[in-house]
Amino acid sequence: MKKASIITYGCQMNVNESAKIKKIFQNLGYDVTEETDDADAVFLNTCTVREGAATQIFGKLGELKALKEKKGTIIGVTGCFAQEQGEELVKKFPIIDIVMGNQNIGRIPQAIEKIENNESTHEVYTDNEDELPPRLDAEFASDQTASISITYGCNNFCTFCIVPYVRGRERSVPLEEIVKDVEQYVSKGAKEIVLLGQNVNSYGKDFKNGDNFAKLLEEICKVEGDYIVRFVSPHPRDFTDDVIDVIAKNDKISKCLHLPLQSGSSQVLRKMGRGYTKEKYLALVDKIKSKIPDVALTADIIVGFPGETEEDFLDTVDVVEKVSFDNSYMFMYSIRKGTKAATMDNQIDENVKKERLQRLMEVQNKCSFNESSKYKDKVVRVLVEGPSKKNKEVLSGRTSTNKIVLFKGDIALKGQFVDVKINECKTWTLYGDIV
Repeated sequence: MKKASIITYGCQMNVNESAKIKKIFQNLGYDVTEETDDADAVFLNTCTVREGAATQIFGKLGELKALKEKKGTIIGVTGCFAQEQGEELVKKFPIIDIVMGNQNIGRIPQAIEKIENNESTHEVYTDNEDELPPRLDAEFASDQTASISITYGCNNFCTFCIVPYVRGRERSVPLEEIVKDVEQYVSKGAKEIVLLGQNVNSYGKDFKNGDNFAKLLEEICKVEGDYIVRFVSPHPRDFTDDVIDVIAKNDKISKCLHLPLQSGSSQVLRKMGRGYTKEKYLALVDKIKSKIPDVALTADIIVGFPGETEEDFLDTVDVVEKVSFDNSYMFMYSIRKGTKAATMDNQIDENVKKERLQRLMEVQNKCSFNESSKYKDKVVRVLVEGPSKKNKEVLSGRTSTNKIVLFKGDIALKGQFVDVKINECKTWTLYGDIV
């Protein structure tokens, strides 16, 4: 049996698309393996959000050159970087056989066939079409977690982000198709459904039938079964009252909400093109916490955006302390060619960015510990994921608020929900016993 290997870089959208690529290769008769040395086909599913992504991808392609020379392995590159580079990738690395844009992975079978039959030296598909990509079956790494793309593309054009240029404008998947996918995965045993999109809560804005994100969540929760619904990533500007109300009243929806902040400074937010101010963000947080008292909030934060002053940075620190995020994904701003921010004046010195990031991480760590400490002596419902990676003698699972919980129990509990009383709280992990 021929073997294929898929290497994934970047976001959960790429993970989802790699699961589809895996299923495509299985349907073609390939055994999918993590070992590239023995593969007859290797596909890199790439990211281009940060400038450094190119270095990582080029390095891997350099490693694959020997494999290509040794056994003629088919080399494919897909994802955002492939969409952006197109034909240029083949010019830089002639070992590449196939270049596939984000919307084109459904054409992998015909590309493979042409390469295998020597009908073509290189196949390049980077059509950035307006229509939705074909709905493809997927083979996920976990049989208890399934992800579903509910939108493709993005209309926001934040000044630091390349995504709209490589994934196109926003298109929503019809509601009935998404619900059908949920029914299918739940019937197969999935206990966790993850909804994906660059801006999930603007879902349906391109429709004229009244379907929106709140309605989608309502309809998904009507699907019979014991499962939890998570979603990434929403935009604070589009977090409407009806969405908050749906989350508050449905136990099936995760009570961990990712609310990308990016900056706590209204001045920097305006330069980023985010569409909200510090005050509006904090008002939204207050509204969410009042309606969902046990909610856990997480955020993305960029430190050192062009023109960011010490006062701007302290505004970000102020928001982190006021909100007390469970966790924040914090990054130093890096120039991304092709975006408006790349040409802005007053780029921040790298040492200043590093120093600010370190200070912010220290603040966030304190917030994370304080939020974890609130679980002491509480009984929480946990989805058992399996043995802990660090200690196989205990089980690991996650709460509705996405907190990691470690506890003793039978491996047969994997994929089930159990109640656990929390005895010890650390910054990132809770410890307890099954009730």
